[in-house]
Amino acid sequence: MLEKIFKLRENNTNVKTEFIAGSTTFLSMAYIIFVQPAVLSIAGMDFDSVMMATCLSSAIACLVMAFAANYPIALAPGMGENFYFVFTVVLGMGIAWEKALGAVFISGVIFLILTLLRVREMIIDAIPETLKNAMPAAIGIFITFIGLVQAGIIVKDPGGGIVSLGNLHSRPTLLALIGLFIIVFLMIRNVKGAMLLGMLCTAVIGLVMGIIKYGGIVSVPPSIEPTFLKLDILGAFQLGFVTVLIIFLLMDMFDTIGTFIGVTQATGLMKNGEMPRATNALMADAIGTVTGAMLGTSTVTSYIESTTGVREGGRTGLTSVVVALFMLLAIFFKPLVSMVGGGVPIMNADGNLAYTLYPVTAPALILVGSFMASSLTRCVWDDLTEAIPAFMMIVGMALTYNISHGLAFGFILYPVLKLMAGRSKEVSWLMYILAAIFIVRYAFIS
Repeated sequence: MLEKIFKLRENNTNVKTEFIAGSTTFLSMAYIIFVQPAVLSIAGMDFDSVMMATCLSSAIACLVMAFAANYPIALAPGMGENFYFVFTVVLGMGIAWEKALGAVFISGVIFLILTLLRVREMIIDAIPETLKNAMPAAIGIFITFIGLVQAGIIVKDPGGGIVSLGNLHSRPTLLALIGLFIIVFLMIRNVKGAMLLGMLCTAVIGLVMGIIKYGGIVSVPPSIEPTFLKLDILGAFQLGFVTVLIIFLLMDMFDTIGTFIGVTQATGLMKNGEMPRATNALMADAIGTVTGAMLGTSTVTSYIESTTGVREGGRTGLTSVVVALFMLLAIFFKPLVSMVGGGVPIMNADGNLAYTLYPVTAPALILVGSFMASSLTRCVWDDLTEAIPAFMMIVGMALTYNISHGLAFGFILYPVLKLMAGRSKEVSWLMYILAAIFIVRYAFIS
């Protein structure tokens, strides 16, 4: 039966190989089970419910990918999209998380429509390569900055400056530093699932240090009711949400296309520069996002960690099925997720809550961000009309603590500088429209 569904022999693989590949992919991306609830709970969402939504939306999207497209590509809520959701839309713009979920839902529907109409290539081709490469790097640096803050390594400067070095003698910060070195060591030694194993080791050390409280390992799955169908779709239909929708859409699109290219090239499935069953694969991504918003989590996207499973021989959708099964199994480990992803409250001199640190998950954010920054090498730095928009996108995102503002720097400056240089024909008409939308947003809306 599995042979008939997934064409194992045709793809030179077998059930054992696919199981090992799926297990490897899951171990490589399982950190999202701990990180996603920790991040979205900052926006006021229920930690346990977000964990359930994360596992379920990932499982559903993986199964759609497996049976509709037969690719060894795993999906889950995306890193980058989740931070945009929390720090830019909810905290930065002061928008309720229910409306933000509504925007995620709408962006997923739009992505689905664009996929069915086969116009996604036109949108992707319209964005200059320099900005495509600067975008993940900018988001990566932003995520690393947040990780450093959540580790207590960087803090708000009490002397009136912007930021300063935190108290490295603080036990939670010390634990985060230990966790950082553990994960890096495991990665250098090419240990499978280094991120997940590193976080678990850090949590154990935190238990020994008395920073983390033991709450058990397994339990009955928590309720998803606090976030299930709580999205406010009508509330997302307002003028100020135009740029929010565009950015959600672009981030998901670039994440997905980048992963598809990487995985299909690694498996040899890319034929004449084209990806067979691409529409079906993109539909899995869009369905995952729509489902995730209904369940209560941010944009679901394809994971580049899927390449770890491909390196183990994964060639078909059976790999994705294995990931889906592990995601469903994870819902029974809520106490473990709470221990790893939960925050450590830091009190001030008056005994009131000053801030919360996340010493176990913060190292993962720092490292994920650094991996995303590798795309900087593909930016064009010897042409000022290319380099300045890319650089301003990168620094603007981190220094304004806002993904939307950073993207605006790049998307506005690029066509403006090309016009100033007399090279307007190098810019697509769609880029001019995107720049105009951002300008209108800052001139009349924000």
